[in-house]
Amino acid sequence: MKRSVFFISDSTGITVEALGRSVLSQFDGVTFAEQTLAFVDTPQKAADTVRQIQAASEHDGARPLIFYTFADEILADVIRQSGALTMDCLEIFVRPIEEELGITALHSAGRAHSMRDRDYQRRIDALNFAMGFDDGARLQGLHNADIVLIGVSRSGKTPTSLYLALHFGVFAANYPLVDEDLADDAIPTTLAPYKNKLYGLTIEPTRLTQIREQRRPGSQYAKSEKCEREVRAALRLYKANGIPYLDTTNRSVEELSSKILKESALLRQAGG
Repeated sequence: MKRSVFFISDSTGITVEALGRSVLSQFDGVTFAEQTLAFVDTPQKAADTVRQIQAASEHDGARPLIFYTFADEILADVIRQSGALTMDCLEIFVRPIEEELGITALHSAGRAHSMRDRDYQRRIDALNFAMGFDDGARLQGLHNADIVLIGVSRSGKTPTSLYLALHFGVFAANYPLVDEDLADDAIPTTLAPYKNKLYGLTIEPTRLTQIREQRRPGSQYAKSEKCEREVRAALRLYKANGIPYLDTTNRSVEELSSKILKESALLRQAGG
């Protein structure tokens, strides 16, 4: 089965496209031919859009699916006359909230996009922070971090830090635990002031050996004995100091990030 789908908006179309695609992902066995039509903000553009929808309907032999957001009800009326299945992605939510709050929504075009612009800037700032504080490259300024990931080399600190920054606007630094740090169960002196921001990552030694062997084949760094020793020492450090931690072995970076956000009580700063 194949159906044409249109995401239509009087602004950028980012919001309606994201919502529409989330809904369509629930339907297997259907091929959706998607088109995003942004800045449909005049009656003439709306009329042109209707002709495009009707042409797709004739070609497919089935009416297209339309997801739309319009601040102007006149434009919405034009689209509804296309003969397609039309779904107003804002009205579904706005009307019940208006009734619940007893106030009228602004019905202003582009407000979601302007909010997204602010979120985007925070995520870019967080990404720059994560790269600047990657792998213990910098220690001065750690007080600005929302979280500091610690763990042995190649345990997943960098990708997790970058994912937290890019998708949630979290200012995440990361620090590698080296042999000197693992000599006893004490938090490294440079990190001690930030104990409440520390979050540990661990990994199964066999998997760590595989990863390091790919990076530095035949090196002492990749020896299984060294990997086992480092992982055991890092776990002792976490437990001795009450540092929360997660095993990265069989978890995706998405799952790791979500669990870290939840368990560390960090607020998501931006949507992913």
